[in-house]
Amino acid sequence: MAVQTIATPTVDLGPAAALSCRECGHRVPLGPVFACEECFGPLEIAYDFSGYDADSLRKRIESGPASIWRYAPLLPVPADVADKPNLNPGWTRLVKADNLARELGVTGGLFVKDDSGNPTHSFKDRVVAQALEAARAFGFGTLSCSSTGNLAGAVGAAAARAGLRSCVFIPHDLEQGKIVMAAVYGGELVGIEGNYDDVNRFCSELIGDPAGEGWGFVNVNLRPYYAEGSKTLAYEICEQLGWELPDQLVVPIASGSQLTKIDKGLKELIQLGLVEDKPYKIFGAQAEGCSPVSAAYKAGHDVVRPQKPDTIAKSLAIGNPADGPYVLDIARRTGGAVEDVTDPQIVDAIKLLARTEGIFAETAGGVTVGVTRKLLENGVLDPALTTVVLNTGDGLKTLDAVAGTGLTATIRPNLDSFREAGLV
Repeated sequence: MAVQTIATPTVDLGPAAALSCRECGHRVPLGPVFACEECFGPLEIAYDFSGYDADSLRKRIESGPASIWRYAPLLPVPADVADKPNLNPGWTRLVKADNLARELGVTGGLFVKDDSGNPTHSFKDRVVAQALEAARAFGFGTLSCSSTGNLAGAVGAAAARAGLRSCVFIPHDLEQGKIVMAAVYGGELVGIEGNYDDVNRFCSELIGDPAGEGWGFVNVNLRPYYAEGSKTLAYEICEQLGWELPDQLVVPIASGSQLTKIDKGLKELIQLGLVEDKPYKIFGAQAEGCSPVSAAYKAGHDVVRPQKPDTIAKSLAIGNPADGPYVLDIARRTGGAVEDVTDPQIVDAIKLLARTEGIFAETAGGVTVGVTRKLLENGVLDPALTTVVLNTGDGLKTLDAVAGTGLTATIRPNLDSFREAGLV
């Protein structure tokens, strides 16, 4: 069992009741544990939602802060979480993308959940905020992670705000913008020679070594808590749609955790009576250069075979995604699919979203928009249904992807030169 030796005090994490194995159902007390001692399956949070009334819970949420903490009654956090020093992420805009819908031929309503509006400009602020509360509860003094870039910045910023030390590990060849955004918060940033999977393996070794004593790795020993932050995307989308489930969602796949937790969040809203139960479909999106889940889906396999990443979408470049098999289960159960697009298609989709809706997405957003277009062209996505596409980060982080974009013309400062350029 992977567990830190740090003493675990009695913790107050709201409705979180225990950790439960996704494979065998074995339960253990809340703690910095991420693997089942019985079958080594992944652990996740089990809740006690008894006593909740749908109407009063809905009112409580709607009167809450404009952040993920409006959903504190449904998350593994103490009731006073909004009063603690943190980045208060979430409650990002859901954009009704009518221009993009016309371009793609969507008639049932197309929305972009734009998570570039978070404090460090990616959805990772949501998951880190959750992990930070667990780190506080378990007495960790250092916040750490393995990262493809966005998570590194989110951990650095959250630790700085909370007054904790941070030390994060990334592949040495990440985009320069993401390196700067991770380093600026003053924590330690360490490049590992290799890809993300190499970085993740190193962190797993460090967590069991005395050198890692007292460290909270947000996506390793704190992973069960960290992952719950992605549920808030599902909560916000449904609340912003007037407490309704979308018909279709297109979600990027890195580790696959975001997609699986969005599905968990939707099911919880149904269970609690906050939304009316109806069918919904979840589609996963990958870059062709790192598409192990898409390949398994298309081959009809239940096992995801690792790949060596080779794509501009580095935030999704996880060749051995931990939640890959669960993504396959959800896509098949909901009637969705998993698809991939090439790097040139990613760039085209970034430009398409920017041109039609004024949203500059990072490469992961280009993947979801590109996959949405491909699924529509192939008749897999229904254009008559309400569809939500996720943009999980800001394009300023991946400028290299669209580096060829520039000036329309260079003119002299007079009207004749302007006319000669053919701009009238």
